[in-house]
Amino acid sequence: MSWDDDSTSDEFGEHRRARATGWEVVRRVLGYVGLVAGVVALAVGAIYAVSTAGVAFKPSGFAAPALGGGPALPRTALPPATLPDDRPAASDEPLPTDEDSSPVSDSMAVLLPRVDPEWTARIAAATGIPERALSAYASAHVSIADEQPECGVDWATIAAIGSIESNHGRYAGAVLDESGHSDPAIVGRALDGVGVVKIADTDQGLLDGDPTWDRAVGPMQFIPSTWVEWGSDANGDDVADPNQIDDAALATARYLCASGPMTSDGAWRAAIYSYNHDSDYVDKVARVANEYAAAAEQALSGGE
Repeated sequence: MSWDDDSTSDEFGEHRRARATGWEVVRRVLGYVGLVAGVVALAVGAIYAVSTAGVAFKPSGFAAPALGGGPALPRTALPPATLPDDRPAASDEPLPTDEDSSPVSDSMAVLLPRVDPEWTARIAAATGIPERALSAYASAHVSIADEQPECGVDWATIAAIGSIESNHGRYAGAVLDESGHSDPAIVGRALDGVGVVKIADTDQGLLDGDPTWDRAVGPMQFIPSTWVEWGSDANGDDVADPNQIDDAALATARYLCASGPMTSDGAWRAAIYSYNHDSDYVDKVARVANEYAAAAEQALSGGE
């Protein structure tokens, strides 16, 4: 449509715009509104396209591991319901609850699945995760797949959290021994509100050794009040210990699954955010988990 369509000729034959009628003014206003709406829609569409492309092509900054199509269920040497001959079955006796006892939880103990040592060695070599830590993450994956199959959390996600929280139980020179304990034990800074969240003591120092402030403890850095709710006994010793990596890894998996199924990018990110309310932290976990998953896939496919 040209301006000629909206004009009349004067006595000299020159074109000039005619005065708009009331209806034409309305039409023009509506046209401008439509134009503005169209521009806004294009902008929104562009932002959505960029975000979608980021999720698809830049997982380290946006996306979660491709759960469901991601790391395969680790191979096990024994069915989850079978105990190795050298480990006693969990006792039916009530758990100790006095203040002098070791940390315990009333959560149901599970029979720790024994992950295939060959699988563990191969994936550990490919990812750089210590075999003892990887065994704990993989066992948690297998246990949750049986306990909560709809959740979808995998070993790579748990391992990524373990890497960021404590370098797989090796923070500040600690050594993760065969029992799954870090030596020395890993205890975070006092949560006294100075640059960190403020949480007064909730466990009389039983877990973290601090009777004034709570501190995060163990390879997965659980706050004592959180451990009370989510503490798990994964190795069948009747003790739910946040300093023991099998127990801590299973508790982490259960905690994440409490957010609901993690089988979409958004749900996965929400679960990790519940673990640590920091978007940068979520991005870092996604990046590390994707790296582990890719390395494992390459190793299992025979690649170098």
